[in-house]
Amino acid sequence: MSRLVQMTEADHKLVSDAVAAAEAQSAGEIVTIVTPRSDSYRDVALIWSALVAFVALAVVDMFAGFYLPVVEQVLGLWAFEWTPRAVLGLALTVITLKFGAMYLLMRFTPLGLWLTPRRVRNARVRERALTCFRVGAESRTTGHTGVLIYLSLAEHRAEIIADAAIASKVSPETWGLAMNAMLDPLRQGRMAEGMAAAVAEVGKVLTQHFPRSADDKNELPDRLIEV
Repeated sequence: MSRLVQMTEADHKLVSDAVAAAEAQSAGEIVTIVTPRSDSYRDVALIWSALVAFVALAVVDMFAGFYLPVVEQVLGLWAFEWTPRAVLGLALTVITLKFGAMYLLMRFTPLGLWLTPRRVRNARVRERALTCFRVGAESRTTGHTGVLIYLSLAEHRAEIIADAAIASKVSPETWGLAMNAMLDPLRQGRMAEGMAAAVAEVGKVLTQHFPRSADDKNELPDRLIEV
């Protein structure tokens, strides 16, 4: 899963059909969500930008004898007198430029995710998945049998979250097969196939613990949701 992939109509149909097939054998309701990115990580960008600005200022301070003549030469200054106000102005300029450049790099290039600690990325994906679960699946079925399969592309991470009735019978470790089923297709950029494979594995678990009854109704949409 080295790049973001645009979902096509055929991809949506593949996942939706997989959900319908899985639900045909169980009382569970599967919700599938895919998102390009789970968080903007603005706070991480601000921290790194402040750190870079501080380091740049410290370097200028330690090697002022080198940098001040360079500034004079670049700006074409002759016999310039470095007053406290001029030095402060230079310091503010350095801080502003370094902070702004680093912030833009963190927000709009892959560097931002690369410099975000993995535990922070994982926590943000989990938090977003829980939010989506509460909105789209939690307690929205009669028997509390909703399951969310959530895939965040930029972070290369997926989450499976189950409603109360399922969680009481199925341990989180049980979803490992569904996670593994996603891996190979996702690594090859076949996102829909990965999601469909995960749905099939989740369906097997639901069929085992929550077989479909004769009067079971489809309570949640089968379609793949992009957010």
